[in-house]
Amino acid sequence: MRSKNSLGLYAAIALLCGSCTSTPKPSVATSVPDAVADDSATAALYERIGSATSRFQAGLELIRAGSPRSGREGLVAALSEIETAANACAQTSGCESERFIAALAVLIRLQSVAAGWDAPAEEESSAPATDAELAEAPAFALTSPPAQVKLLRGKDLTKLITLNEPVRAALEDWLTWMRPQLIETWVNYSYLRAEMWPAYERAGLPEALLFGMLAKESAARVHSYSRAGAAGPLQFMPETAKRFGIGNINGRDGRLDPATAARANVAYLREQLGAFDNNLELSLAAYNGGESRMRRLVKQHPGKGFWSNQILFALPAETRDYVPKVLAAAYLFLHPEEYGLSFPSIERELAQLSLQSSMSLGELSICLGQEARAEGWFRTLRNLNPQLPTDERLPAGSRVRVPRPLVAIHAQRCRDPKLLARIAKLQDARHPQGPTQVAYAVRRGDTLHAIARRTRCSSADEIGRLNGLKGPGYTLRVGQQIRLPTCS
Repeated sequence: MRSKNSLGLYAAIALLCGSCTSTPKPSVATSVPDAVADDSATAALYERIGSATSRFQAGLELIRAGSPRSGREGLVAALSEIETAANACAQTSGCESERFIAALAVLIRLQSVAAGWDAPAEEESSAPATDAELAEAPAFALTSPPAQVKLLRGKDLTKLITLNEPVRAALEDWLTWMRPQLIETWVNYSYLRAEMWPAYERAGLPEALLFGMLAKESAARVHSYSRAGAAGPLQFMPETAKRFGIGNINGRDGRLDPATAARANVAYLREQLGAFDNNLELSLAAYNGGESRMRRLVKQHPGKGFWSNQILFALPAETRDYVPKVLAAAYLFLHPEEYGLSFPSIERELAQLSLQSSMSLGELSICLGQEARAEGWFRTLRNLNPQLPTDERLPAGSRVRVPRPLVAIHAQRCRDPKLLARIAKLQDARHPQGPTQVAYAVRRGDTLHAIARRTRCSSADEIGRLNGLKGPGYTLRVGQQIRLPTCS
């Protein structure tokens, strides 16, 4: 049964939908070209969406933490804020009420997850399971994609992808110098599919589209960070993440959680498809280049599509490359046989492994070897366990999510005391005692995560704490002096 707060959300959506139909605005494609939107006022209203979503999420956290009165007050205040902003949006030129409806849908989604409506609660065993018990457990089983996997809003995705010159050029890139990235995406996504595909399946979006976006955004690497500050497998910027309800999850960046990122990605795409009359290319361009820019261009050139000169060459080179690359990767996902492409066969079923001794994910990946996978298991272990540190030892008995065959390999290989001692020396060499601090001047294009990768012995969180910087964005300025904890 839905709660009173949930019913209030549905009522708010109905109210907003009613106002949309009673006072219709001209669509993006048919609005008067010389109509000038109040961009600053509109931007401020959109900012209120993100703020209200964060307040709503904070209210849910308070309820979960045992403060129902304060939590409910937060929910009511957040909902009231969105309703007030939505009424202002109706009076502001260029402001789109659909965004507020989408925001309310996100709030319902957040409340559904918090209340446990999406899935039955799992009972946790107090006693750790043995490797044999975990190997027998039918956890994380995957099914084959359904027949309607190729459909986008009822239309066959293959027919929506135009094999024009830019897409053919992108196909050649994926099949030549970018082929390793395409294969890596397939392998990484195969293990993440159980977390990411359900959001697409529920929304009726094709799996090939998810694969195409992952291939171009991050190669399905969960811990991927861009120079601009985007993060996660689907590369959400901090403000966009906040707008779609992605916050911190148990103290870590929620953008790195595959299931959360997939749900937010679905909400974003549905919003853009609604704004651009189900035009896939324009929606993808908005995802990469910003929806405000795309809506402005479509408004200036009514009736023109993404491939028109008026729109295509008004976009940055990155977006002109992004859209055909996503479409081409999606096409290859559906029709690899047309170009002799063969994706590796992956046993996708996952299990939980109980560590026999204290070790880090890095040490575990070394002891697991490479017999079952030539490139080793480090990336897979990181992707499947984004909540775990990669360079800190976990206590014996800790549970690590792994592809099921690794449970038996762990039992066989990770008992050798000589091998474990050699591996431990590698870990200890990376973290000697007595670290020193050095000063670093921030350069153009630096992010804290990039700096941490270069110093290797530091993490972004560690550098942030040392310098009083607030995550997950860790805003830096060129020339800023920061202290770095490094290896001695």
